[in-house]
Amino acid sequence: MPGAQERVLRRRIGSIQNTKKITRAMELIAATRVVKAQMAANDARPYSEQITTVIANLAAGGTSVSHPLLREAGDVRKVGVVVLTSDRGLAGAYNSTVIRSAERVIVAAKAEGKDYSLITIGKKAEGYFKFRNYTIDAAFTGISDKPTYEDAREVAAKVTELFNDDVGVIELAYTRFVSMGTQEAVVRRFLPLETAAPAADAPASTGPSAEFEFEPSPASVLESLLPRYVESRLFAALLDAAASEHANRQRAMKAATDNAQELIIKLQRKMNQARQDAITTEIMEIISGAEALSADKGGPEDLLLDHLSTDPFPKLALPGGHTPHQHSHL
Repeated sequence: MPGAQERVLRRRIGSIQNTKKITRAMELIAATRVVKAQMAANDARPYSEQITTVIANLAAGGTSVSHPLLREAGDVRKVGVVVLTSDRGLAGAYNSTVIRSAERVIVAAKAEGKDYSLITIGKKAEGYFKFRNYTIDAAFTGISDKPTYEDAREVAAKVTELFNDDVGVIELAYTRFVSMGTQEAVVRRFLPLETAAPAADAPASTGPSAEFEFEPSPASVLESLLPRYVESRLFAALLDAAASEHANRQRAMKAATDNAQELIIKLQRKMNQARQDAITTEIMEIISGAEALSADKGGPEDLLLDHLSTDPFPKLALPGGHTPHQHSHL
């Protein structure tokens, strides 16, 4: 029925309009948070770069320091993977892309006969790997949206503990924030620290080279800086991942809002067509009823009644205005 179809379409349009309001609100919230997350990542980057420069100068200066974080990878029998995802969905392909990148590392390690250790950050990674029966050594949730340095320190302590036990190499899988429109999933070596000197054929740096004096000794300074270096790298990755999450969610909600608007327009056209069909049907019913009534009025029964209603013996007028009278004869 056209009327019933119109009611169904009207209810569906109302439901989609409510969904559109939600996606629009989430888009605006993500747009606000991505700016703050980007500013936090930019503020933390100078510290991470400076501490990296200090450690590189220590390592390049031939400092003889024996630290577990500086050991060579050697014969790796166990690979560690740290995956950074979000706790919430509705962020497009943000979570699935970085999860697939981490899973490829695990599959490659198992294909080479190596064992693995897995640390997940975010409910999405934890749920994915648990569902596929992967062994998770540690899982952290509730820190992906707005990470703090204390969160990075807690995760770094667990990562360092695994590395000091029997893990040869630890890979970090996260989403690097390039710009508001570009984020890329990367897998980078996290431990052991790469402190090799630049190659001989590498281009010379054009920037000023800083010289450092270490007190009381380079060994003690390096012993103190290496844990902070791990924490700062992890904290920078967490901030990059948070900014990437909000940027992906903003784009996903923008696309959802646009799709909802297009669907509303299509359904409104269908509803207008259904309304026109209903009006046309009513007009046709009225016309058909009128034609039926006119046809019934001109039938044989009506003609007979009209004939009987007339006087079969009309009275004739005589001269002088008199009318003839019938006389009865006894």
